[in-house]
Amino acid sequence: MTDPRTYGLTDAAAVDALVDGRHGDPFALLGPHDVEGRRVVRTLQPGATNVELVDAEGRTLGALNRVHPTGLFAGFLDAGGEYRLRVQWPAATHDTHDPYAFGTLLDDEDLRLLSDGQHIELFRCLGAHPTVVDGVHGVRFAVWAPNAKRVSVVGDFNSWDGRRHPMRKRVPAGVWELFVPGLLPGARYKYEIWGADGSLTQRADPVALAAELPPATASIVADPAAFRWTDEAWMRRRGALHHAGSPLSIYELHAGSWLRDKDGRELHWDELGERLIPYVAGMGFSHIELLPISEHPFGGSWGYQPLGQFAPTSRFGTPEAFARFVDRCHEAGVGVIVDWVPAHFPTDIHGLAHFDGTPLYEHADPREGYHQDWNTLIFNLGRNEVSAFLVASALAWLERFHIDGLRVDAVASMLYRDYSRKHGEWVPNIHGGRENLESIAFLRRVNQLVAERHPDCMTIAEESTAWPGVTQPVEQGGLGFTFKWNMGWMHDSLEYMSRDPIHRRWHHGEMTFSMVYAYSEKFVLPLSHDEVVHGKRSLLGRMPGDEWQRFANLRAYYGFMWGHPGKKLLFTGGEIAQPHEWNHDAQIAWDLLDHPLHRGVQALVRDLNRLYAATPALHAWDTDPRGFRWVIGDGAEQSIFAWLRFAEGARPALVISNMTPAPHHSFRIGVPEGGRWREAINSDAKDYGGSGVGNDGERHAQDVPAHGFDRSLVLSLPPLSTLILVAD
Repeated sequence: MTDPRTYGLTDAAAVDALVDGRHGDPFALLGPHDVEGRRVVRTLQPGATNVELVDAEGRTLGALNRVHPTGLFAGFLDAGGEYRLRVQWPAATHDTHDPYAFGTLLDDEDLRLLSDGQHIELFRCLGAHPTVVDGVHGVRFAVWAPNAKRVSVVGDFNSWDGRRHPMRKRVPAGVWELFVPGLLPGARYKYEIWGADGSLTQRADPVALAAELPPATASIVADPAAFRWTDEAWMRRRGALHHAGSPLSIYELHAGSWLRDKDGRELHWDELGERLIPYVAGMGFSHIELLPISEHPFGGSWGYQPLGQFAPTSRFGTPEAFARFVDRCHEAGVGVIVDWVPAHFPTDIHGLAHFDGTPLYEHADPREGYHQDWNTLIFNLGRNEVSAFLVASALAWLERFHIDGLRVDAVASMLYRDYSRKHGEWVPNIHGGRENLESIAFLRRVNQLVAERHPDCMTIAEESTAWPGVTQPVEQGGLGFTFKWNMGWMHDSLEYMSRDPIHRRWHHGEMTFSMVYAYSEKFVLPLSHDEVVHGKRSLLGRMPGDEWQRFANLRAYYGFMWGHPGKKLLFTGGEIAQPHEWNHDAQIAWDLLDHPLHRGVQALVRDLNRLYAATPALHAWDTDPRGFRWVIGDGAEQSIFAWLRFAEGARPALVISNMTPAPHHSFRIGVPEGGRWREAINSDAKDYGGSGVGNDGERHAQDVPAHGFDRSLVLSLPPLSTLILVAD
């Protein structure tokens, strides 16, 4: 074994640190260096038996000598020009370019933005990117870990040995980078991090664009080839579909449990698209909303505990397959919304927790950084780099995958520092208040950037409190969301519908109260996945009475919902009146459609969607008070509700709900126009499984005053029903 000092390695401690995987600046020792006028090459190849230098044609330029028993080799290169390493292992020999012969990778502008925490396209500079450097094909790796003592990229290509490919640290950005020549897309990798606290862990890439199939946890080098989109026509017109006056009807689903194959296997994106897309389009929904598809370790979280903020989960196929799915949705005229989770992340050791041996992504103080309800860690949005990481994630979904909207999860938990915490368990803001100023700034930034860069896309807040201005523009002091879930309407109306009809008259306000605040925000009316799990029962299961009454109640409720101001959202299974709670490990009970009552509910939802889209009065003034007028808002004794919907230049629609099993015949109700009123929806129609009480498809207004109008209709109100009549 040759004395390492022969090749300029005079610091024995530095050599020991290098071969032990503890050296924080491998480029200072490895690669080509000038030593007393001669060019010396050093390489660390633990386990190799021999290393020599060769030229591009494979001709030997000289042998390297072992200078440390662990596998540190060094030698002089008298010939000029490029060289390669020929490494002989006990069972194989391979030629490779020297990773430590390449210069720095990230340019000054990227470093400046990263250092300032202002880089909103992190996925373009951090992570793993197949590229060509000085004519050599390989993969460029970069990861933010400012407090780490050493970071290496590991994978199958180096036997997961952190000594083989230690990275270069770029300051002040705190980013580590390395080009690994010869590596191809599809390679598995992680970062081995020697943390500031002395820990040694292997971590998935926070900015990975693809990941291994769970429960495996490695990141995957993604194929850089751009997907060939064919949705130009959709992209040109989608802005007209996403404003407050559009007929937005969302079908929420969990991709892994909508449909499975005969062996119970989750469908891949292509398989799912073949069945799901024509179904959704045929049912008249304008959009699907996918529960989070960011890569996540625990399937039982339904995706709400993600770690791969830039990677579609591999459970359903490759990123290219997901892009193909979105493209097919757009071809069919169906938009795609994805749930996005910037509030928190799980504590899995391969993930973001204590990433570089310090609380990097999370708050250090558990009163700010630990979520007691979900056993997760809370992003430190007051740190610019963390905020930029999540902003970049939001934009990446819109830009890489042509996503039409982001539904932002758990916004309430982000807005309040004392969310789900007792006195003494939270830290006030700088003014002594409970508002989370950093989260507010972050949400405004996300929404402002989406509005600037993708004004044809939506952001939708799941926000369960009365926080003011959620859907007000940022420049007017709001949070800037396009829409907000109306959690109050959902809670109140479900409470009402679960009551025995005999008691409903005492709770009439549970159905009318939503109109007190209906125009304070731009609302989506959600009947979401959260309402059919954890012992809450299914929607059908909440309805009182015998079988016929339960179905009639549900149909009446859907009619009420589609007639009420606000965009619509229904979780999968609700449209076929699934009687049991949703189970993420099983498909929806499609065999229920063999039963006429279940088919009837499905037919009603389909017809409601079609009427809703075709009738401007039911959607165009959803956020304008001029679009609504009570006709009967005080009908508590009979549990009857009636209202009118209007839109500029459109014929009005009349919605009447009778929430008791007692029919009403010769029921007079005032209307603003004479002539024919078409019975567009009767939830009690026989086609839907009802009793068939109705109005023969139409009624003509009489010149008899009622309810403040000069004209009126005389109607039959079926039991437990909703009617929607449209003036012709």
